[in-house]
Amino acid sequence: MLFDSHSHVDAPEFDVDRDSVLARAHAAGVTRQIVPAVSAAAWPKLRDICAADAGLYAAYGLHPMYLAEHRPEHLIALREWIGRERPVAVGECGLDFFVEGLDAERQSMYFDGQLRIARDFDLPLIVHARRAVDQVMAAVRRFGPLRGVVHSFSGSADQAKRLYDLGFLIGLGGPVTYARANRLRTLAAQLPIDHLLLETDAPDQPDSNHRGQRNEPARLTTVCDTIAALRGVEPEVVAKATSANAERLFGLMR
Repeated sequence: MLFDSHSHVDAPEFDVDRDSVLARAHAAGVTRQIVPAVSAAAWPKLRDICAADAGLYAAYGLHPMYLAEHRPEHLIALREWIGRERPVAVGECGLDFFVEGLDAERQSMYFDGQLRIARDFDLPLIVHARRAVDQVMAAVRRFGPLRGVVHSFSGSADQAKRLYDLGFLIGLGGPVTYARANRLRTLAAQLPIDHLLLETDAPDQPDSNHRGQRNEPARLTTVCDTIAALRGVEPEVVAKATSANAERLFGLMR
């Protein structure tokens, strides 16, 4: 049984065939998914989609790439929404210093606000950190102790170690399946398995077999198989360990 720790099945790309996408995921053994929000406007739809499927778990947050949609009052609304809806995590939140035009100061304001909320509600964080891993760690240290996952990790082995020393797991998905992703594949082979989560980031970041196509949660099997091959173990070993990690982080122990 596989656990997709980061899937946007609430995205508009799935509006025409969401039920089929979820059925394919279940058929592939992907029985549980964390579905993080990206903006305040998306929260009600995400809540309703997760309520209709026992294998979907909602997280609510304000994604840095959607900065133009955020307003300071959304942080107040997020605190109220989390207090009422009781999600499994705060997110997707974080920092993105790769996309041009995203104001760093405003990003930090929203990220800091969500770190406070996670601390106050004792919830894990789902963090986006693109060209911003060191800055994310600095912010976490200011508000800690905190826990969570840095999803779609693309940093160094040293940064990964510092993150799990802070209580954060490392999320790996489609990019690890590309043969040229040497640093990422080395990390996947050597990272202590109790600090690893699997993800698809569907509909984004497809694996190398589906380059340029819409990604979907069923393809988590390819991520698992790739990481297992890199580590020299059977896929079942990776599936069992990473599912247990997700259960522990998100408080879903069976």
